[in-house]
Amino acid sequence: MIGTPSAEFQIDAALVVGLLRDQHPDLADLPIARVNAGWDNKMYRLGDALVVRLPRRAIAASLILHEQFWLPRLAVRLPIAIPVPERVGTPGRGYPWAWSVLPWFEGKTANEAPPASQEAERFADFLVALHQPPPPDPPPNPYRGEPLAVRALEVGARLDRLAGYTTVVTPAIRAAWSVGLAAPVATDRRWLHGDLHARNVLVKDGAFSAILDWGDITTGDVATDLASVWHLFDDPADRALILRLYGADDAQLARARAWAVRIGALLVETGLVDHPAHAAMGQAVFSRLDADM
Repeated sequence: MIGTPSAEFQIDAALVVGLLRDQHPDLADLPIARVNAGWDNKMYRLGDALVVRLPRRAIAASLILHEQFWLPRLAVRLPIAIPVPERVGTPGRGYPWAWSVLPWFEGKTANEAPPASQEAERFADFLVALHQPPPPDPPPNPYRGEPLAVRALEVGARLDRLAGYTTVVTPAIRAAWSVGLAAPVATDRRWLHGDLHARNVLVKDGAFSAILDWGDITTGDVATDLASVWHLFDDPADRALILRLYGADDAQLARARAWAVRIGALLVETGLVDHPAHAAMGQAVFSRLDADM
């Protein structure tokens, strides 16, 4: 099994302060504290209102450029805040990649503080506002938005492995995957977040405060993002309301369930190695899919 990828460049607070001093000296004396590290990026809170986001792997170097270019263009139409970069940074002091200074949003990730049912309609509005036709030159992404058949062998093998040492792969999960795999392929491409799971969504007092981590922004099958209803909402009625307000058709629903299986299985398998929160998130997705099948 494979867990969280290792960092390809070691980042610490001293490096971040040095980069700030060289490129944004007015920010360099603000208090700094490590916040989090994901698969691709490391974060440091800067003062009360900012956070510095730096790629920790080469694969994320182009993704942060996508965020820097596209998020200012998308933010104006979205009903939930997103982290539009306030400053951008370039390589320096041996650090090889671009980096960003983003606004700090209050709240907890949705796996720790789920959204209230009253947010279901707002989330449907967010998905509709996001899933618009893209311009001619959208950012590519070989892992998000593509036809499910492209990942059929990978997902099938992962489900088989999980079935060998967990109880999460139920007949309903197998059915959700196979039905989605057999559904008609999407015929149009729309803007996608691409990685819309619970740790990329902030909630404060039951309300969404921000949608984070847009590194996988791309275009493709909207079912990729529709799968998020099984990541975020525990009440089946909330999930049904979002999908109805969105106007998802039967094929989109089938593919969305399959996308939820795909990402849920990835979270469970990698999370059981070294990230219990991810494993719990994937298990929650599977439990909700079981309830809806």
